[in-house]
Amino acid sequence: MGRWRIAAEDWDAPDGAALRAAQRAELDARYGSDDHEPGAAPTAADVAVFLVARDEEHGLAVACGGLRPLAPGTAELKRMYVRPALRGSGVATAVLRELERAAGRLGVTRLVLETGTAQPEAVRFYEREGYVRIENYGPYAGEPLSVCYARDLVAARS
Repeated sequence: MGRWRIAAEDWDAPDGAALRAAQRAELDARYGSDDHEPGAAPTAADVAVFLVARDEEHGLAVACGGLRPLAPGTAELKRMYVRPALRGSGVATAVLRELERAAGRLGVTRLVLETGTAQPEAVRFYEREGYVRIENYGPYAGEPLSVCYARDLVAARS
């Protein structure tokens, strides 16, 4: 697991909320507004798993990500975020792999996600990690700032 301890935490716990607030502020700055997320924002009621990665030495929350079930066998990655100083450290990959394992335990065979045109690092990350560009789905269909990806977890395990 590297230099991080990754564990499920309550959606509303302070450290996860702080990470999501930092993500929101970064995205607001990148997109020039606070209106850049089509569809319903994730909540404690619809996120089945929310993980927080902590620095093992100091316990500082450095990254997070969640799973929101969409349909039988399909879940959406939500709120993947890494503090800027830790980007490129491998913590994002560690969180993503833990989310994929959690998805498997929930019976999820396909993960989907939405990122945006102003997030080229995220696009590169997901493509590097085996996610394939798909047509924008659900609330992202027709949204010019949205870029959607998917990964078949059954094929990934083979």
